[in-house]
Amino acid sequence: MVDVQGMTAAATTAAQLPQVLGGAPAAILMIDLRERKVVYANSSAIELTGNRVSLPVDIDVWGDAAGLTDLGGKRMSETQSPLSLMAGGIPVAGEPVAVHDAARRGSSATSEQREATEGRLLWVTGFALSGVLDMPVDGPDDERDLESRALVVFQQLSNTEHGERRRLEVLRDRAVVATEMSFTITDPRREDDPLIWVNPAFTRLTGYPLHEVVGKNCRLLQGPNTDRSAVDRIVGALRRREPITEILLNYRRDGTAYWNQVSISPVFDGTGELVNFVGVQNDVTERVLVEQERRTALADAEEARGQLRLLAEATTQMTGALDVADACERLARIVVPQLADLCAVDLLDRPGSATPVRMAVAARDADDEARLRTLGELRDYRVGAGSDTGAVLAGLEPVLLSELPESGTDRYDAAVGSPAAATYERLRMRSAMVVPVRARGRVLGSLTLMTQHPYGRRYTSRDLHLATDLAGRAGLTVDNARLYETEHAAAVTLQHSLLPALPTVKGLRLAARYLVGMDGNQVGGDWYDVLPLPDGAVGIAVGDVVGHDLRAAAAMGQLRGVVRSYAWDGGLPGSVLDRCDQLVQGLEMAAMATAVYARIEEPDLAGHRIVRYASAGHPAPLLLEPDGTLVRLDRQRSPMIGAVPDFGRRSGPGRAEAEVSCAPGSILLLYTDGITDIAGEDADERTDLLERTVAHLEPGTDAESVVEEVLRVCVPDGLRDDVALLAVRLDD
Repeated sequence: MVDVQGMTAAATTAAQLPQVLGGAPAAILMIDLRERKVVYANSSAIELTGNRVSLPVDIDVWGDAAGLTDLGGKRMSETQSPLSLMAGGIPVAGEPVAVHDAARRGSSATSEQREATEGRLLWVTGFALSGVLDMPVDGPDDERDLESRALVVFQQLSNTEHGERRRLEVLRDRAVVATEMSFTITDPRREDDPLIWVNPAFTRLTGYPLHEVVGKNCRLLQGPNTDRSAVDRIVGALRRREPITEILLNYRRDGTAYWNQVSISPVFDGTGELVNFVGVQNDVTERVLVEQERRTALADAEEARGQLRLLAEATTQMTGALDVADACERLARIVVPQLADLCAVDLLDRPGSATPVRMAVAARDADDEARLRTLGELRDYRVGAGSDTGAVLAGLEPVLLSELPESGTDRYDAAVGSPAAATYERLRMRSAMVVPVRARGRVLGSLTLMTQHPYGRRYTSRDLHLATDLAGRAGLTVDNARLYETEHAAAVTLQHSLLPALPTVKGLRLAARYLVGMDGNQVGGDWYDVLPLPDGAVGIAVGDVVGHDLRAAAAMGQLRGVVRSYAWDGGLPGSVLDRCDQLVQGLEMAAMATAVYARIEEPDLAGHRIVRYASAGHPAPLLLEPDGTLVRLDRQRSPMIGAVPDFGRRSGPGRAEAEVSCAPGSILLLYTDGITDIAGEDADERTDLLERTVAHLEPGTDAESVVEEVLRVCVPDGLRDDVALLAVRLDD
């Protein structure tokens, strides 16, 4: 059925275009751009569809009814066809399309009609009518109709030999138009797909004139540095009859190289047979060079960022080192594998000494670490002894060995099969650097970095600068660690001098421990003391001065001396702690401290002893009675020493003491909070663990066993704070 209303509208439009449509030998369509529909078709266009399509009709439906395909045989509705371009408002300057009966939809054309149209080539042009016609219109509606219309013209190309030449001429003419781009046409139906035509731009680009390249394959542009993988991709695409674009290095007639962007597309005839390849070449040398420079700059920037990250990481890691050996180990582990495959750190015992000590090694392969240590023992690395390491230790410039000999005999001028040469060869070293580890103008040692065959890179001067910077940072770390070790030795001596040796006291069994926290200071304010008094009693004390440094250790020594002095005078525990508090605040001996002091009186006729005690903010001591009862001695509590100004003089009578009667066989345990206050754990749970551990001790356990069991159960791995323990067993 024919849409009468649509045809009426089309007729009105046709009446406005008499010069365009009258007697035109070509097939002509008019498209409504707003609706994407064909609204008019002249008689030649109607013949293409078999006169069975009602107008208006969708452009893809019309194209399928006409059997239109691209030159590869795909239906127009499946491609970006000229009709689709025109419907989108894009003019078509000239595109070839084919007519295939197999692509027809809804056509009832006779076999004679199909044979007449099958395999034809049509040349398509199209443009919008807006602003094209200089003619009166009836009114605003007619004007809007024209502005939304486009005209499409189909001209037939003959499929004869003359038509083939005409098609080739069309392709050539279109290439010639773009005179700034190099165009080529090849004939894949002939052996080796030779060139059959090139445009003048090809000659300007390559230096080859037309008569020198016709009949030859385009591979004549390839040369020694042309990427074979790119060539293989092009050959594969041509074999599959697919378009391809590649950038590859080509060579001009005079031998100069240039980067060529090659785009090759297949050309099919109306029956779908491959007849040509059209190539477009473009000199993109400047673009490629700019891209290579950009990539090089990015690689350099990334390498610089990597070096900065390495330096920052090395500084952070070495700053956290506990001692010289730890700093050397951290340095070696950082540079492998980021900067080296093998690393050795050698230090002099002291600046100016003759023989270095291999402090640390690191390698990708663990077996190579043992070989590095062996090589250090076999080689003479003494200062100035003729080796690269000896020269660097003597203060000479860093050594860069970009390429090492593979043979150990060549490297060391040693006998064949010597241990040093054999070890060298097993390490497979390729490139090496030896840089001094310096600090404060002195050479402390050397850092040796090496890469290995087969994948190790060659070191450059940039790597040498980085290694020198790393060694300089390591030198400061090592020097500071040595200074710390010197000060630390003095601090340890002070610490141990302040902790007393336990006396022998009749009727008492004593045991004590002092554990150092993992912070590495090994000095702090924890202390314990046992003091036999002139009146026959025994004073015992445990305390903890706030802080973990030499000042805290010194304050602990002063506080311990004050407690001993006041205890010797026979003062009760509360008054002893009060007088300590007053003296600490008056002389500003320490910021604050906790302490517990107790007097163990002489036994009565039954062997029982009275224990009087007072506490200044300290954890409560524990009493384990002979029957297994555990008593927490916490009846009298008071603030920390130094926490409350003038405590006892303005705030009441001062600290009071409590007393408890202890039967023979009882055990007293005094401790500091390092055993109960653990970071990340509940203090109450830690206290419960300590009390359960003491409560489960067997009757008759001696003081040493008490201390050992408490340490075994209650002290965690990685102890952070110091711990002081004092156990007292009252003899039966």
